[in-house]
Amino acid sequence: MPSVRADLERMVRIPSVSADPDAAEHMAASAELVATLLREAGLSDVEIVSVEGGQPAVLGHRPAPPGAPRVLLYAHHDVQPVGPRGDWTSDPFAPEERDGRLFGRGASDDKAGIALHLAALRACGDDLPVGVIVLVEGEEEIGSPTLRAFLSTYRDRLAADVVVLADSTNWTVDVPALTTSLRGGTHVTVEVRTLDHAVHSGMYGGAVPDALTALCRLLATLHDADGNVAVDGLLAGTSDAPELTEAQLRSDAGVLDGVHLIGSGALTDRLWRKPSVTVIGIDAPSVAEASPTLLPVARAAISLRVAPGDDARTAQAALIAHLESRAPWGAHLTVTPRGTASPYTATATGRAYDAAHWAFEQAWGTAAVDIGVGGSIPFIAAFAELLPDAEILITGVEDPDTRAHGPNESLHLAMFDRCCLAETLLLARLGQSGPHYAE
Repeated sequence: MPSVRADLERMVRIPSVSADPDAAEHMAASAELVATLLREAGLSDVEIVSVEGGQPAVLGHRPAPPGAPRVLLYAHHDVQPVGPRGDWTSDPFAPEERDGRLFGRGASDDKAGIALHLAALRACGDDLPVGVIVLVEGEEEIGSPTLRAFLSTYRDRLAADVVVLADSTNWTVDVPALTTSLRGGTHVTVEVRTLDHAVHSGMYGGAVPDALTALCRLLATLHDADGNVAVDGLLAGTSDAPELTEAQLRSDAGVLDGVHLIGSGALTDRLWRKPSVTVIGIDAPSVAEASPTLLPVARAAISLRVAPGDDARTAQAALIAHLESRAPWGAHLTVTPRGTASPYTATATGRAYDAAHWAFEQAWGTAAVDIGVGGSIPFIAAFAELLPDAEILITGVEDPDTRAHGPNESLHLAMFDRCCLAETLLLARLGQSGPHYAE
């Protein structure tokens, strides 16, 4: 574990922000480090690969012992932008331990997933009981735009009986979880125009509409008074999940006293099985730079999480139709669609699923629970289409206080130890499955 911790910190120090067009050098350095670590962990066949327009990924192999299954271990080495540096307690790319947690961008999502696989490979050493394929993607945080081309190009090298995706969360730091459903995702950019140039708000305000106010009114139509998504045509479902109390959710998310939760129905349904819409960015003057002006144009980025069972492209079309039909005051509207990620529902049965539950209980000392997650992992649905016979296990190293994508992202180190032990035991158990694993 000390070597795994040290290598995780090495990875976190590289600012591999896939959304940053100026980060190509860092993305390349990150991929190179991952490739080196996989070679040192016993994978002799390791390459940095990509398809046209794609970020560098790392692909490694180690053959299966006779009769043993092939296991694909997935993680990603790209990370989200850090946002305002002042919101971080420490440098996001200088990992720091505080109160049993390792802080830094990617310390959990998802460079800890890479470290998790390294730990299992090192623990098994020369006695690796299964064949291993390791895929460390480089563009998950931007929606994996070249994923389908990548899977098509490298399909033969990705064939596996079991897939272990280390990019999800646990119920608590003391209770492990297997993720059995994921929402899909998409987002659009909406631009509102009302004027051909800015004008004085005192001279024209009260009669002439400005773009920012029109945009605010448009965005307000996305939810009803209770906070439910008000876009017609989106599917919603229910979940059979552990009970989540309002107190636990408020604590996990850091909801301020007096602030009401939004939506209706069971909390786990709202988080996992219903769509959600979030305004994730607005182009408008900052408060510090504001002037008494009617703005001619304003833009917003809108993120839509798509419920399991829905189609991401159909849901995106419904969002666009909603926006286009509700432009206030005749404002000119341009909606630009971005990428989509399909939702996913796992089959919570099978030999690998049973092996995972056994391994988690052995490592954690408590049984794992099956949960849904409101986030998206584009790789999963695409891979399931490509190799429908593979069993897919979604695990992870996050917990409710990880703060992935936000300031002060961190990894609970004691929990990470248990995750590493669980994956090592999982590989050992899968290696006992014998020949004809997929039959």
